[in-house]
Amino acid sequence: MTDVHFYEPVNGHGLKHDPFNAIVGPRPIGWISSRDAEGRVNLAPYSFFNAFNYRPPLIGFSSTTWKDTVANIHATGEFVWNLATRDLAQAMNATSATLPHEINEFTVAGLTERPSKLVKPPRVGESPVSFECRLSQQIQLQGADGRKAEAWLTIGEVVAVHIDARLIKDGVYQTAQAHPILRAGRMGDYFEVTPEAMFEMPRPG
Repeated sequence: MTDVHFYEPVNGHGLKHDPFNAIVGPRPIGWISSRDAEGRVNLAPYSFFNAFNYRPPLIGFSSTTWKDTVANIHATGEFVWNLATRDLAQAMNATSATLPHEINEFTVAGLTERPSKLVKPPRVGESPVSFECRLSQQIQLQGADGRKAEAWLTIGEVVAVHIDARLIKDGVYQTAQAHPILRAGRMGDYFEVTPEAMFEMPRPG
């Protein structure tokens, strides 16, 4: 019988570092740009992020605490998701710093604000893919006992998509060619998606 490390999260994990977000990984990065009601720009990455539906196309991220991004989207109802790639890893990491509300993370990270088409928050000009989104739902998460968590799930409908045309071949978006990076737990572990790492497995008929 295989030796198993068992624990109940409510009682602690008994390890050097909580394995939860390393086990549920790697996870796409929600690199979210937003504006507050006064027009000030914010850019921040979130590791609890994913896509949830095709029609309408819905994406969402969870923020542990009511951060500027969550407050901005609550106030304006808009945000932009930007694809984080290996080339942009250091810039993305720079935008994760805790900064005063009035500081623009685009400037701190040396990134370009590019106008969106349908929403007010800017896109990351250097990112090869961006989704313009309008707020669908904002939900405070809770445990099985109904107790509210200090975490908010923001879900947005994708209303416009920008893709670098070099990533489209024969009408198909080439996921690995963008070299997206994904969060892998601990304090700073990441994975990079490369063409060599991908394999194809068609669904059963």
